[in-house]
Amino acid sequence: MSLDVPYRSIPDMFLKRVAASADRPAFAHPAPDDSGPVWLTWEQVGHRAKAVAAGLHGLGVGPEDPVAILAGTRLDWVIADLGIMCAGGATTTVYPTTEPDDAAYIIGDSGSRVLFAEDPAQAAKIAGASLPALTHVVLFDGAADPAAAVPQLTLAELEEQGARALAADPELIDRIVAGIGPEHVATLIYTSGTTGRPKGVELLHGGWCWEGVVQAETGLLHREDLHYLWLPLSHSFGKTLLCGGIHVGVPTYVDGRVEKLVDLLSVVKPTLMCGAPRVFEKVYNKAVTTAQDAGGAKAKIFAWAVAVGKEKVALTQAGTPLPAGLRLKYAIAEKLVFSKLQARLGGRIRVLVSGAAPLSPDIATFFAAANLPISEGYGLTETSAGNFVNRPGQQRIGTVGQAMGDLECRIDTDGEILLRGRPVMRGYHNLPEETAAAFTEDGFFRTGDIGSLDADGYLRITDRKKDLVKTSGGKYIAPSHIEGMFKAICPYVSQAVVIGQARNYCTMLVTLDPDAIAGWAAGGPLAGRPYAEVVTSAQAQAMVEEYVGQLNAKLNRWETIKKVTVLPRDLTIEQGEMTPSMKIKRRGVETNFAPQIDKMYEGSLAEL
Repeated sequence: MSLDVPYRSIPDMFLKRVAASADRPAFAHPAPDDSGPVWLTWEQVGHRAKAVAAGLHGLGVGPEDPVAILAGTRLDWVIADLGIMCAGGATTTVYPTTEPDDAAYIIGDSGSRVLFAEDPAQAAKIAGASLPALTHVVLFDGAADPAAAVPQLTLAELEEQGARALAADPELIDRIVAGIGPEHVATLIYTSGTTGRPKGVELLHGGWCWEGVVQAETGLLHREDLHYLWLPLSHSFGKTLLCGGIHVGVPTYVDGRVEKLVDLLSVVKPTLMCGAPRVFEKVYNKAVTTAQDAGGAKAKIFAWAVAVGKEKVALTQAGTPLPAGLRLKYAIAEKLVFSKLQARLGGRIRVLVSGAAPLSPDIATFFAAANLPISEGYGLTETSAGNFVNRPGQQRIGTVGQAMGDLECRIDTDGEILLRGRPVMRGYHNLPEETAAAFTEDGFFRTGDIGSLDADGYLRITDRKKDLVKTSGGKYIAPSHIEGMFKAICPYVSQAVVIGQARNYCTMLVTLDPDAIAGWAAGGPLAGRPYAEVVTSAQAQAMVEEYVGQLNAKLNRWETIKKVTVLPRDLTIEQGEMTPSMKIKRRGVETNFAPQIDKMYEGSLAEL
């Protein structure tokens, strides 16, 4: 049955929300002293977005013209994005961590007419680049450079120009929005990819509006929620949450400063937060290592509470009522242990959502045990990010939930997940051959992920089709599954990368979390030593190997990790080892750390 989407476009949805909820809180930014959110109403946001749209129209932006944003997550990003689309343009997203060559490539390949840059440093990334379509640069922060090769102005100046245009022609933006349909391009999001140049994904207004409606249907978003949005708005996960928030009218605090996230949760007190698994891993690591460091009775109480919580989760997952004795024990566990973790997340969390990368089932179980169940979801940039999700109160750990809306899903003969429906992209920008290769003859998008559907329609992701490792002994290994298991076992780990393609045994590269490992080293001979010295010490190697032993006890013989190397630094986006959405770029890791990998395969072990 086809899902009813009552909007022609994102601007249509947005302006209807402004009219319906004019005086209600819409978006907030942090106060200068981080004392709390500073709110704008829907009417105020609508006024600013229309002014930006009229300003862009005055700069020559027309229907489906690409306009780029090169900035971190902040309220100005939201205003610019809404303004671009209200002008009829298509938002082209560029991560603020993107290197100058790639930033110039994206802006050039998209044909962007205008660039919104966070500050002069970001604008400088295109200095000297040949970008014939680019006519103006708009700065969020800092003063415009009158000598810049591409004319610059500030966001405030653009809004002033737009306000003057609207004073002369108040219906200007309404006329433009009336001409935007569901078939028009709303965004060009360049996939960070694991190899090669990024590809521009053309996503339509109809798909994004569909995303807004289905998020409400799943129960993920309520009008009474307070959403803490810190995710990169350059990524499709952040974009789809904006669409859901507009459709439902959810008040949203926008603050991309990840380093402030944990501290500000207790200030903002959200009911809804979405994130990549790395955020939940860090919270988990902090909780476990704090209990371990406390030792004695506190460590025992923590371990007891987690065991009680896991017992409760196991029964809940099986659909079995909780015995009275377990309910009593859990109430004690929540009061003594879990209430403190809940308070650290602000004390009002209703829904946590994980996406962008696989979440370890063990970490999901820990959060469910703490009465903070995570609704894991699944989607891709090419499919507007939100395709499957575990509904609140109906989570099945280890799955990414059921299909959203009227999305069609089929499992191919080789296990690949195929998707068809309105949120699927029109194609890759300027790449007709790659677009054709991405679809089956009957129009299903090839996700590149391997998975299975159970009888109730819950989807389980096994691995990336291209990331499956085949050992020289002919055995297939799923690296992300093993890596996720290790992250749940070792509370000090930041990243883990399993190596084994065409090798006769598996090895692993490990990086350690700076905060967690500093706590581990405190009070011992390594206390106060530099990070690189601590993590490459014999003591740290021995600690990691002990946890690898626990991991191997849970694996098939051919999957076991024979050798492990602790790296002297964490993986980074800048070194080409991680994507901005925190996925591991295996080729980059294997290239950068080839000597360490080769050393683990020196000599010989019996082939498996």
